[in-house]
Amino acid sequence: MKRTLSRQLSLLLAVCLSALCLLAVGCALGSRSEVEFGASDVGHYQQFATTIEYPDVENPACDDLVQTPPPLTLTESEPPPFRDLTLQQAIATALSTSEVLRDLQGLVLSSPNNVRTVQDPALRETDPITGVEAALSAFDAAFESRAYFEKNDRALNNVFFGGGTRLLTQDLHAYSAGITKRTAVGTNFAFRHNLFYDFNNQPGNDDPNRPWDVNFEAEFRQPLLQGAGAEFNRIAGPNGTPGQFRGVLLGRLDTDVGLNEFEIGVRDFVSDVENAYWELYYAYRDLDAKRSARDRALETWRRIHALYVNGRRGGEAEKEAQAREQYFRFQEEVENALGGRWLDHSRYEAFRGTSGVQSTERRLRRLMGIPISDGELLRPVDEPLMAQVVFDWNEVLVESLARRAELRRQQWRIKRRELELAATRNFLLPRLDAIGRYRWRGLGHDLLDPDSDSPDRFDNAYGNLTGGDFQEWQLGVECTAPLGFRQAHVAVRNAELQLARERSILEEQKREIVHDLSAAFADVQRTYLVSQTNYNRRMAAREQLQALEAVYEDADENEKTRLLDLLLDAQRRLADAESQYYRSLIEYTLAIKAVHVQKGSLLDYNEIYLSEGPWPGKAYHDACRRDQLRSAPRALSDYRLSRVPFVSQGPYVQDTATPGREPLPAGPSAPGREGDGVPTPAPAPPAAAPLPDSAPALDSAAARSRPRRLPHPAEEAGQAAYLRTSYAAPPDAAPPGPQAVLLPPTLGRQ
Repeated sequence: MKRTLSRQLSLLLAVCLSALCLLAVGCALGSRSEVEFGASDVGHYQQFATTIEYPDVENPACDDLVQTPPPLTLTESEPPPFRDLTLQQAIATALSTSEVLRDLQGLVLSSPNNVRTVQDPALRETDPITGVEAALSAFDAAFESRAYFEKNDRALNNVFFGGGTRLLTQDLHAYSAGITKRTAVGTNFAFRHNLFYDFNNQPGNDDPNRPWDVNFEAEFRQPLLQGAGAEFNRIAGPNGTPGQFRGVLLGRLDTDVGLNEFEIGVRDFVSDVENAYWELYYAYRDLDAKRSARDRALETWRRIHALYVNGRRGGEAEKEAQAREQYFRFQEEVENALGGRWLDHSRYEAFRGTSGVQSTERRLRRLMGIPISDGELLRPVDEPLMAQVVFDWNEVLVESLARRAELRRQQWRIKRRELELAATRNFLLPRLDAIGRYRWRGLGHDLLDPDSDSPDRFDNAYGNLTGGDFQEWQLGVECTAPLGFRQAHVAVRNAELQLARERSILEEQKREIVHDLSAAFADVQRTYLVSQTNYNRRMAAREQLQALEAVYEDADENEKTRLLDLLLDAQRRLADAESQYYRSLIEYTLAIKAVHVQKGSLLDYNEIYLSEGPWPGKAYHDACRRDQLRSAPRALSDYRLSRVPFVSQGPYVQDTATPGREPLPAGPSAPGREGDGVPTPAPAPPAAAPLPDSAPALDSAAARSRPRRLPHPAEEAGQAAYLRTSYAAPPDAAPPGPQAVLLPPTLGRQ
């Protein structure tokens, strides 16, 4: 009774003390002292949580950028020297200086994570989560060890749990070391060595002076249904779960997808360089046409101005102002054609022809990775293709469906979905594992005493273990199966839908490629015919201007007044006709390039091949050493769990222009259409107007050679065939050999 009352009083006292503590805390929270901010020393506190700061990183030296000279402008006192450049040189320079595949869209500033670099394939290969080596690491042998030390000194309420005593004193040590290894078929092997030291005062011990207990154990766990087989483990990995697979095969497929994306990036980069090169070519030609028109307008203005000053007929104020306006119009066009307008970043596939020489030259320099300004002006020396190129539709159609990198990338994704579906179906099986364990045990007074001659077999623990008196084994099976397999069924259905989606995307990609190829194929014919038409237009405009100038020179003052409008209009027509003619030639050249882009042969067309860079010398030495140490593998004739699916059909052949390949026969030239000839008064029949120098038709195989300079149309003696003042091109140098893009070395594929 007294003990019960004492317990109740103790409980009541504890409750009262707890209530007083809560009230004290509440009072402290309720009372707030007014402390002014400036009254305390708060200099060591930050007054702002976030501020804009500079990161402390190691910035590479960029002296060449800091010392960049000012760009060329229209205010230059003297024309800069020219540097002649071929298309092959431009592409070779761009590839050799581009760790980052540059583009005209400005992604390197707006979206740097989406920029392609030469390190991208190696990054895919060495990804620590999904890479090939990361997947192989799951099968590496692992060493583990533990050591625990305890000192137990406790009073026990039950003598049974104390081993015959109520006051237990114990020194306990536990050591463990082992190696585990998982095989490709899912088997997990383990070998461990356990050592225990237990010295205590329990009277129930037979001999308290035998504290050492050691054992060696070997065990295995082999999945028989779910998780079994090399196919599953190489796809999903030994720790794969539905929807989360990290197998070595999937890591290899990710690497192949990365290579395809890198190939696409190189192709787009080369296409941009070629576009910029021909843009610069057209800018020079357009500048020459506008400069010639300006000079003719200036001469006309001088003549009208002389009449205006002398007060003669034909020199009226409105006529003089009209001629002066014509001159300044062409002067404005010359300034824009030389300087160019600044354009926002944007990727373009079609030909623009809206920028000037200096602006386009800066874009080409940017893509080539050379200084944006070095006191020189790049000048293209290659001429656009003028001969007719005839592609065989059936050949280019089959080639586009076989060589496009986008289709190969999508096929790799389909293969990934197929492997994921095969691995997901494995989860429809229950988890059934076969387990085996064998253990050797030893007990002794000492841990190890090799010099002992005591007849006691428990003299030392290792001696007792090697005697083999105490051995244990265990065999069994474990089975785990969720009722209904809900997650497995939904995972299989999801994998089937993913596979169906990827196949649908592949089909639509093929349709898109065929559509784009047909458009590019038709554009080749259109641009060729338009170039013929523009050539005829150019010749007609020139002849009209020459005839009007001859009539204007011999006309009287009244006739000159009437012919002035026609003369000024003829000058504008000739300037526009010359620009359109060169524009059509560039469009024709880029249309041929577009066909190669659509059929996946642009890199081959420019003799560019992708290959991996050299490995370090130590890697080759280690490979030879491993090959010497490796014994001949033993062939397994019948082992159902070793079946591994094929994921590749071999390396992709980048060069299709193999020796002995018969080129396609050249198709017939396009028949003449009404309006193709030089217009003459009826009833004289129209005469066919071929392209300059009667350029022959070329087939698609011959077009791969890409002639550097083709004959330019013959011009009159008074008109320069090339821009003598700003576009005089020397003979071409020998084109460089095939260009190779070297990728950084990656880890070896097992």
